[in-house]
Amino acid sequence: MVINTLPKAKLALATNVRERRLAMSLTQAGLSKRSGVALATLRKFEQTGSVSVDNLFSLMLVVGGLEEVIAASRVSAPEFASIDDVLADTAPPKRKRGSRS
Repeated sequence: MVINTLPKAKLALATNVRERRLAMSLTQAGLSKRSGVALATLRKFEQTGSVSVDNLFSLMLVVGGLEEVIAASRVSAPEFASIDDVLADTAPPKRKRGSRS
């Protein structure tokens, strides 16, 4: 599944949390109790993907994966140091005269 829209991303996240819950043999009520997230909120999240960040983090503290979410938001080193590097990288390679490759 290609995740290229916000609704797809939200549903993919909800599916992953649901699969983690099921792998732990937790019912929705059990996860609700352990996480402190209202059962109705959990049900809505699993159906629509809509949930607050606070509730998502509470759920992920129980089912796991919170560390990975935090790690995914870290700043990574830029590939280019300046605009000159970008322009140099995007220039088409020069072909030698008479070469067909």
